Amino acid sequence: MIVAFGVPAALAAKSATTTTPIIFAITPNPVRIGLIANLNRPGRNMTGVTNMAEGREQTRLEMLHELIPTAPVLALLVNPQNPDAEAQMRDALETARVHGVQIQFVRATAIKDFEAIFAALAGSHVSGLAIGDDELFLSASAQLASLAAVHRVPAIFQGAPFARAGGVMSYGNRLAETYHQTGVCSGLILHGATPAQLPVYQATKIEFIVNLGTAKSLGLTFPPNVLDRATEVIK
Repeated sequence: MIVAFGVPAALAAKSATTTTPIIFAITPNPVRIGLIANLNRPGRNMTGVTNMAEGREQTRLEMLHELIPTAPVLALLVNPQNPDAEAQMRDALETARVHGVQIQFVRATAIKDFEAIFAALAGSHVSGLAIGDDELFLSASAQLASLAAVHRVPAIFQGAPFARAGGVMSYGNRLAETYHQTGVCSGLILHGATPAQLPVYQATKIEFIVNLGTAKSLGLTFPPNVLDRATEVIK
């Protein structure tokens, strides 16, 4: 059995074998990125867990807009190598249109790109940054939070580790649920089930974490309606 965390690993596993069972754990809809044909009947040798993150960029940009309502320009960081990047940018454009703000796209394909991106944002007219769903970014949550703090860029990302490391906000699926269900699915396979018998599990638990200390250091105050929605408040 192959357990593949993230889109690149899942796609690589799919191209490597059509017989060995593959359990994936990914953020986007696996049907949308061409990994499988159907969530209920994934077929052949693949099944797994998805966060079904459609619309997450829209929500994060809306939260940034609520935190910085006068911001004329917000930015979205994407990895152009992610097959879901185009959908993320379309969602962001629609949200920007609805709220009457401009959206700027910044791109990174490697950790070495981050420093230059944040330095450029700090010297630009961008007021806040949403970080798109991507395994590269998730693996560097603490570094992204540190760079956002150093360059004084209000930012929001998917994983709780981002806010706990000093990011202003994080909004996304509870990672522990994804990892737990990946283990459950793997156990079923090891006990004789086949991937074709197991529908893709859709993780649904959402965490919204705000960091009051970071916001204060940036001269920002969370509106009461935003704090009321938080599942965790870091003081």
